Amino acid sequence: MKQVITFLVCFCCICLQAQERFIPYGKITFEKKVNLRRSLENSGLPQEAKEKMKKYQTSNWDFIFDQHKSLYKPGAKTDEEEHKGFFFFSLSKPSNEIYTDYSRNLRVLKRSVMDDNYLLTDTIPVLSWKIMHDIRTIAGYECRKAIGIIHDTVYVVAFYTDEILLRGGPEGFNGLPGMILGLAIPRYFTTWFATKVDGFSNHQAEIIPANKGKKVETEKDLEKLLELFTRYEPNKKEKWEEAKKRLYGFTL
Repeated sequence: MKQVITFLVCFCCICLQAQERFIPYGKITFEKKVNLRRSLENSGLPQEAKEKMKKYQTSNWDFIFDQHKSLYKPGAKTDEEEHKGFFFFSLSKPSNEIYTDYSRNLRVLKRSVMDDNYLLTDTIPVLSWKIMHDIRTIAGYECRKAIGIIHDTVYVVAFYTDEILLRGGPEGFNGLPGMILGLAIPRYFTTWFATKVDGFSNHQAEIIPANKGKKVETEKDLEKLLELFTRYEPNKKEKWEEAKKRLYGFTL
């Protein structure tokens, strides 16, 4: 009888430890950092102007999640220059959001174009990853490295932890065996790293798709939006497929 009681106590302890370790819901704060000088090297901007600007553009983003859904949205600002300029070099304007319902294979992107909000609904893109052996600690969590490719030729480096149950990440990245806490896209001189993880903090009521904005529901709606999106850009010969990639973000 004592052996049975001892076994049950040990089993309960193991279950409690597992519940404490694996986080089913909470909030993650990401710091996004863009090397502006590197990203503008071939822009034609005078060298004097480049030297006067800050080297890095930084901003905070919140990733709120439970076991099936997430909402990625702007957090507290960390750089006043983040949204005052450089419009053509970053999609990260303050009103942009990504709502993802993993159980329904659905996402809703809220994009700000010419001060108007647009709502784009589509399926979650499938990303192919190669898991590596490298380990890195991010925000107190042991993370494993993975390599992926977007837009056919752009390499992405990610670090994920299996201690957070949802298989998501910032900017719509997903598909690894856990939560992505670190991300780098060298070609775009951009990184995202978690600075804080509030495990078990209840923000689930906030995980809802945006509903204020112009819905983009047909191919004709998308064509009109792309025309508006590229209206004042110098490269009028750019293919719409490339403009569409920039509109949707890193995971089309």
